[in-house]
Amino acid sequence: MPTVGICEDDDELRGVVRGALERDGLDVRATASGTDAMATFTTRPPDVLVLDIGLPDADGRDLCQALRAQGVRAPVLFLTARDALPDRLSGFHAGGDDYLTKPFDLKELLVRVRALLRRSDPADQPANGLFLDADAHAVVHDGQPVRLTPTEYRLIEALVATPGEVVRRSALVAAGWPDGALVHDNTLDAYFARIRRKLRDAGAPQAIETARGVGYVLR
Repeated sequence: MPTVGICEDDDELRGVVRGALERDGLDVRATASGTDAMATFTTRPPDVLVLDIGLPDADGRDLCQALRAQGVRAPVLFLTARDALPDRLSGFHAGGDDYLTKPFDLKELLVRVRALLRRSDPADQPANGLFLDADAHAVVHDGQPVRLTPTEYRLIEALVATPGEVVRRSALVAAGWPDGALVHDNTLDAYFARIRRKLRDAGAPQAIETARGVGYVLR
């Protein structure tokens, strides 16, 4: 069972997030301070980390760097109330992989965590020859990489995280443009048209289907 580590000092929010992740079939280890997180996650690194930036005894970005220095390579999703662009970028510069501003929808949190789990465990990719290469920003089919732009990669990553399930447009926009952007429906559709064409040209067996008015699903 995949393991998610949480460091969030707000007792109520920590409990809500933990409950949502556990109901989604994940094993959760939760901490409330940077000190506890260092002790817990360096000895038994989880598969994904969810770190609050505003901790009582540390900045979550400093915590991320400290964990990285100890060899923890799990993808990191930052939680914060700060939504200014410099704050978001600083999270990525500190070694984070994704960023979610408070308040947030739990469904979006689950989609982002599942996407990071998929990225962290190539062995968990579909067994039919298609998997993601995060370092190359590519989909690999039968050993051949299909190059994607960073935005295309983030979009298909959100679908691969929940194969067979419809991912809503709002969640896809949040995944594709994590720094925030005004994205029109036709822009999202154009991106998926390009992704479909690239997968088709590569002979990939998966198909991206449109759930009209709702979102997209990978089958």
